[in-house]
Amino acid sequence: MMNQATTAAAPISSTTRWLRWANLAFMLYLLLLAVSMVGSGFKLATGEHAKTLFEFASHPVAGLMIGLVATALIQSSSTVTSIIVGLVAGGLPVETAIPMIMGANIGTTVTNTIVSLGHVRCKEEFKRAFASATVHDFFNLLAVCIFLPLEMMFGILEKISHWLVSPMLATGDMSMGSMNFIKPITKPVIGAIQEPLAAYGSVFGGVAMIVLGIATIFVAITAMGKLMKSLMVGRAREILKNAIGRGPLHGIASGSIVTILVQSSSTTTSLMVPLVGNGVLKVRDVYPFTLGANIGTCITALLAATAVSGEYAVFALQIALVHLAFNLLATLLIFGIPFLRELPIKGADLISDMAVKNKSVVAGYLIAVFLVMPGTILALTV
Repeated sequence: MMNQATTAAAPISSTTRWLRWANLAFMLYLLLLAVSMVGSGFKLATGEHAKTLFEFASHPVAGLMIGLVATALIQSSSTVTSIIVGLVAGGLPVETAIPMIMGANIGTTVTNTIVSLGHVRCKEEFKRAFASATVHDFFNLLAVCIFLPLEMMFGILEKISHWLVSPMLATGDMSMGSMNFIKPITKPVIGAIQEPLAAYGSVFGGVAMIVLGIATIFVAITAMGKLMKSLMVGRAREILKNAIGRGPLHGIASGSIVTILVQSSSTTTSLMVPLVGNGVLKVRDVYPFTLGANIGTCITALLAATAVSGEYAVFALQIALVHLAFNLLATLLIFGIPFLRELPIKGADLISDMAVKNKSVVAGYLIAVFLVMPGTILALTV
């Protein structure tokens, strides 16, 4: 009886739970404050020269690679997209930011690929785990291969997101105005930080605010993820057990919900890798779940956009809506067409077969997709 008592998980007291919820609310505020800080710092540092600062990313493919590399290094698409929202709030053009958002979608898949290496000692387990991880890679690569050319030719995502924010544009008021309930609680803090830093010059002060804002985004999202997992992981697991085996729509919905709860698509997709590796689930079962994770992670950018005020506020909301529209349309198009739906699974099966036969394929794949390809393309396009 004593062994059972000691091995059972101790219940969280109501006081501890309330403290964690309060901490979570504070971290959400910190995230919104940090995004405002990045935008304010960007405006302070660049003044009227924001466009020239981003000429190096004016080519869509270069922007795509910047988003990919940044997310692969940071291992958080939520962080990168929140930073992009902050930069758009500071004057980065929406059309320049769209490929960066697409690149962030690819870069986030490196995490679960690394997680799959935990099964490398057992061939069958590793084959299943690596396939589970790379099906996400292949889906996001396919989505970019389809939508980046369409965006370059027709500006589909920009037009859809512009239509969604057009009611605000029609009023002639380019700020979020009265609907921005965040501004009153962030503006005093931003002002208190900006005033002493600006005394050292606009460029230094602006860059310092950007660095401080990005660091705060890291802290806030990491803490939010840990708090969400401690508060929700039990419920999240129940959702997974009840929903994943009940068809694609349930899988997509559960992937979205769990990702919203834990604020990290990397966490939710990585959670699936050992389940597939151990044979509990199949790659085909978790495939829809990963698509839901893509959709669920968009909530962070939408939350970040509510922190923005000023003349570029609507554009910050627009880029957050681009992220959501891209993932929704990619899911509808690729998963809705049987031929396209099978391509990520076939790609994952093929590379997992190669990886089992030769482990160096794994290192080659990671280096090629997340380092060599982006580096080469950036060198050619910048």
